[in-house]
Amino acid sequence: MTVNLYYSTSSKSSRSARAWLVANNIPFNERDIIANPLDRDELKQILRLTENGFEDIVSTRSKAFKALHIDLSDLGFNQLLDLLVEKPQLLKRPIIYDGRRLQIGYNEEDIRAFLPRSVRKSELREIQQKLYDDDQQAVG
Repeated sequence: MTVNLYYSTSSKSSRSARAWLVANNIPFNERDIIANPLDRDELKQILRLTENGFEDIVSTRSKAFKALHIDLSDLGFNQLLDLLVEKPQLLKRPIIYDGRRLQIGYNEEDIRAFLPRSVRKSELREIQQKLYDDDQQAVG
């Protein structure tokens, strides 16, 4: 599956996520969600992978959100979708999504889930071998 990176150019986390994807040779589509906002269907696809719905994707600490003087719980599902389409700056960034996995924000550990399984298995074998070698040296 292709990885989608939804970002904004002003977000340091977005730049870090992009750099990580490039450094790890992971093909991805990128989209500045401020210049080209997500539509309702795209938001629904992302929301279906969240644990806490809108709370996971809305940046309630942002200036843009605080300026609205609203409570997420006061709005219905469709109202929230409309609000995010209209004001994409309310979204946490980056959003990294491949249809099965979702990461909101940049986290060096969590983003590794987007590495191909073969790479993750190879790295695990290397770690296991190093641990085995270290144990052998300690016993030896």
